[in-house]
Amino acid sequence: MNRAKKNVLLLVLCQALAMTGITILGTIAGLIGQSLAADKSLATLPLALLMLGTMSTTIPASLLMKQWGRQFGFIVGVLIGMVGSALGVYAIFYTNFSLFCLAILLFGVFNGFAGFYRFAAIDAATDGFRHQAVSLVVGGGVIAAFLGPGLATWSKDWFTSVTFAGSLVSIIGLQLIAGFLLLWIDIPLSSKAERQETGRPLTAIVQQPVFIIAVLNSVCGYGVMILVMTATPLAMVAYSHSFEAAASVIQWHVLGMFAPSFVTGFMIAKFGRINIILWGVMLNLLCIVINLQGNSITNFTVALLILGIGWNFMFVGSTTFLTEAYTPAEKAKTQAIQDFIMFGFVTFATFFSGRLLHSFSWQTVNYVALPPLMVTLAVTLWLRKRYFSSAYSKSYQIR
Repeated sequence: MNRAKKNVLLLVLCQALAMTGITILGTIAGLIGQSLAADKSLATLPLALLMLGTMSTTIPASLLMKQWGRQFGFIVGVLIGMVGSALGVYAIFYTNFSLFCLAILLFGVFNGFAGFYRFAAIDAATDGFRHQAVSLVVGGGVIAAFLGPGLATWSKDWFTSVTFAGSLVSIIGLQLIAGFLLLWIDIPLSSKAERQETGRPLTAIVQQPVFIIAVLNSVCGYGVMILVMTATPLAMVAYSHSFEAAASVIQWHVLGMFAPSFVTGFMIAKFGRINIILWGVMLNLLCIVINLQGNSITNFTVALLILGIGWNFMFVGSTTFLTEAYTPAEKAKTQAIQDFIMFGFVTFATFFSGRLLHSFSWQTVNYVALPPLMVTLAVTLWLRKRYFSSAYSKSYQIR
């Protein structure tokens, strides 16, 4: 196996382990928050802090990896994630909501580093393999679809007197495995010239249509997905569905998020990035329609599966678009600002989700998701129409 394929395989496995941990937290953190917080409207605050930690880490993580390499940065992230998971176990045992929030914030820092696995795949892959490499690394989350909810359910009662503490212990185990795999990652440092050069100012980079399309669709796709997904376990329990049913729905959702990745790269090559992104927007809209039709387990399952597929199309498509927006010298800061903006909105959506559900209803959560989807659809269609026939589309290979 050549170095590029070995690195991509290791990144796929590390992504799988990271997303398994995130899936476990997505399944249980709202319920833990609800049990620990005196104000039940703060149930999703820990998940919001996870995204805040992710957002706050994107820029320093990217700059650190620019200077010290991907391997060093990823290992630092894993170590912080282990500390956060251990602190979370302690917080649950001592029923301390504030400490639990701090623990999840630290895990968010790890997630900020792990978010660069997909960009590391671009560094590791050859030119003709980059779309597929990104898709495969994102597709590592398929393992999380099967392992995450099942592990959350199996481990939640490891400590009979303290529900869900065992689930966080299982995340520590996942981090240990990831740390071992990362010892074998071999992605060369950027050249000295690339580390020292700064390239164009960010004001010039962010005005490019390719950057606008990439950021708008990643923000909307991730934000809407989190808004709906975060509220789902709480809404299902409120509608008298069991925890096991909620975990199963999240499992189908995560499968929808990552299983398409094994073909998304080929679909992008065949149909074009903008078309794949637009299909993702339409699938998200379909999810909202299904959620508004009823609250049966079937409604939740089908809607969340479709939501996952829509997220995949928007996320992978926007990630590959971003590669056209920067030169090698501009890579670190462009990737960092894209993820900073994206996780900023995701943080707001995560916290806002719990507020909407507690103060209003499950239907309100879904209605709130409609305006950003419609705006994203309109702007993406406008940009496609405006730049398809221009010299810009030829130079940036926009399709």
